[in-house]
Amino acid sequence: MTAITNRSHGRLEAALRSGHFTLTAETSPPDAGAAAPVLERAACLKGLADAVNVTDGAGARAHMSALAAAAILARHGIEPVLQFTARDRNRMALQADLLGAAALDIPNILCLHGDDPRKGDQPESKPVYDIDSRELMRTARRMRDEGTFPSGREIAPRPGLLIGAADLPVEPKPGWKPEALLGKIDAGADFVQTQYCFDLALLRRYLAALADHGVLPRLFVIVGIGPIATARSARWMNENLFGVHIPEPMILRLEKAQDQRAEGRRICVELVQELAEIDGVAGAHLMAPKQEQACAEVIAESGLLTRRQAA
Repeated sequence: MTAITNRSHGRLEAALRSGHFTLTAETSPPDAGAAAPVLERAACLKGLADAVNVTDGAGARAHMSALAAAAILARHGIEPVLQFTARDRNRMALQADLLGAAALDIPNILCLHGDDPRKGDQPESKPVYDIDSRELMRTARRMRDEGTFPSGREIAPRPGLLIGAADLPVEPKPGWKPEALLGKIDAGADFVQTQYCFDLALLRRYLAALADHGVLPRLFVIVGIGPIATARSARWMNENLFGVHIPEPMILRLEKAQDQRAEGRRICVELVQELAEIDGVAGAHLMAPKQEQACAEVIAESGLLTRRQAA
């Protein structure tokens, strides 16, 4: 990756650009009107995760504002990655929140499409989609790099933001080209965080294809992973989460374990350690709904932070 000055002034960007294997995690804003529940969920990740994603209306359900939850984390020394969906706000509201995020010391954003409201608990909600996630990236990049709104009006000081996108590792068939990912890079993505990827053989083939198309020097790839609670939940993920494949030997290992939750955490530790040895992988992104403590334990047990400190 070509050396570029840290534009976000965040720890995540500094770690990525220094070549450290980064570790990010995820939390969801609570159904609460107070700051304490945000910290009760995410405080265990302080000092372990380089940054913590704050989801934005995940599952097409209303929760505390992601912007507010991210600001609470930032205020308490936990660097957030603020997720932005194009689903709920028009371009003016999104631009306002981009500036608000920077003003609240939130240095990282992840631009997403957003779950379909019809799948949530208020299906009568109307999606906005004034712009899509790529246009949101382009807007954020222009505001950061040029210091202007899309209208040309000046922004001073300009927001410092590390811009992220989502990705899904796939089997690269003959003739395949990463057109969607290249489009996100052209739109302004500095990094991607992927969907869960438990099949590391597939990941290696995918990364090799990205390298062949010149993607890896232009983008930090952070691979999604997580502690699996039970064999039953693993099978549910295979059946219900698009693009997720947990290999059968991994599921059988869970089934045979006396303590499946502990075994799922051990599997995740092993996968994170293996990811750290794969060329082209800049980090691991740990996801497990309402299991922030399990993700914190995986980071600690992986030994990767100790290795980084010793380097």
